[in-house]
Amino acid sequence: MTTTFADLTTMRVGGPIGRLHTPETIPEVVDLLHETTAAGDPLLVMGGGSNLIVGDVGWDGTVIKTASSEFDIDGEVVTAAAGVEWDHLVRTTVAEGLAGLEALSGIPGLVGGTPVQNVGAFGTVTSDVLASLSVYDRQTGALERWTPDRCGFGSHRQSVFKHSDRWVVVDVTYRLRRSDQSKPIGYAELAARLGIEVGGTAAPADVREAVLALRRGRGMILDPEDHDTWSVGSFFINPVLAEVPDSVRDCPRYPDAKGTKLPAAWLIERAGFPRGFGHDWGNGTVALSSRHALAVTNRGGATTSEVMKFAAHIREGVEACFGIRLGPECDLVNCSF
Repeated sequence: MTTTFADLTTMRVGGPIGRLHTPETIPEVVDLLHETTAAGDPLLVMGGGSNLIVGDVGWDGTVIKTASSEFDIDGEVVTAAAGVEWDHLVRTTVAEGLAGLEALSGIPGLVGGTPVQNVGAFGTVTSDVLASLSVYDRQTGALERWTPDRCGFGSHRQSVFKHSDRWVVVDVTYRLRRSDQSKPIGYAELAARLGIEVGGTAAPADVREAVLALRRGRGMILDPEDHDTWSVGSFFINPVLAEVPDSVRDCPRYPDAKGTKLPAAWLIERAGFPRGFGHDWGNGTVALSSRHALAVTNRGGATTSEVMKFAAHIREGVEACFGIRLGPECDLVNCSF
């Protein structure tokens, strides 16, 4: 039976895979990358499938789905292979008395994806705690050790990895803090859940539980029985603008290295697309989550084509209302909207 991307991604859409490999060690990953690149075979490297949508035609080439699970804790330094489940690593570090990752609890996917997206939540981003990473250069065949300054962080959710398939993250090293307190909590929603003032701190384990509860309330914790979680999380990226138009003068705004960041969820809802929109649109297989306007969800039986049409409808509505064109936060392969 042919494996499809619908079998391997959290959106549960996507066509067949040509050749699938699931290497379980870092040397196996490197060998496969070298062999596939040398052969000139089309290659797609994927992790947990939580930030990936592939077209209905699938991928007629090699797919490497990293399953490497090694990680090591040495004092306050944590090194993990790209295939380690992200939330397992967060849970383990918190249990070991380390602070720094607790605000990133419950985010689906694998360790290797964290520097690619500069994954962040509730005031913490990967680049805050990133010490170094091993990167395979498909152009030179070299396995290199990078420092964070080479990753191209800066603007919201950006890195050099998002714009090129030349480099593949093999492992990641984080520098955490051995502490019984988190860093100051800057998000009012999280602080309220913890029962503290904004700017206060809490035990990392308490922060983790509060974050998980908030994410669960938004449908952002994966649940095979809950179609509100059949998504890639935030489908649309928060736009960063050099100049903010008067059409969004009431919109919350946040500073960014490239200008001003606006919350895409605010734009979507005020353009006439409330949470849960879509059940009566098209054939009802795709809709916004009933708990999070940024999440485009598969209500069961959706195709990638239907997801793209729905996303385009939302994008066009926002653009018509505010003159701002939303883009995807997820990776789109052999599909577009």
